[in-house]
Amino acid sequence: MTVERTNPAELAPPAGFSHAVTATGSRLVLLAGQTALDADGTVTGDGLPAQFERALTNLLTALRASGGTPAALARVTVYTTDVAAYRAHARELGRIWRACAGRDYPAMALIGVTRLWDEEALVELDGIAMLD
Repeated sequence: MTVERTNPAELAPPAGFSHAVTATGSRLVLLAGQTALDADGTVTGDGLPAQFERALTNLLTALRASGGTPAALARVTVYTTDVAAYRAHARELGRIWRACAGRDYPAMALIGVTRLWDEEALVELDGIAMLD
């Protein structure tokens, strides 16, 4: 399996994402949306950064259970109920990403939503990974 990240010079330099990811491999893993739910199904974490860290940890737990590592992530979509708060915490969220998933950034998108399935949830992440 290979995951190649492409960041054309003609586009603004990416910060915390890749403009394009080409993935080749034999297994596609579709990762369901993950919020800051604990093992009991309760949303945990006060504020966006804490919830982001838990949601990312949950996403990576599902990926690892499927046999993958963070480097296999080809695409991640972030849904948030507060885009302004996400932008305000961008540096901290970047540190959390690097601590949990490293510096191999997938193609990413941020989408503002009115609410998520769990009313207390501030952020949800889903993804696509390519495995050997």
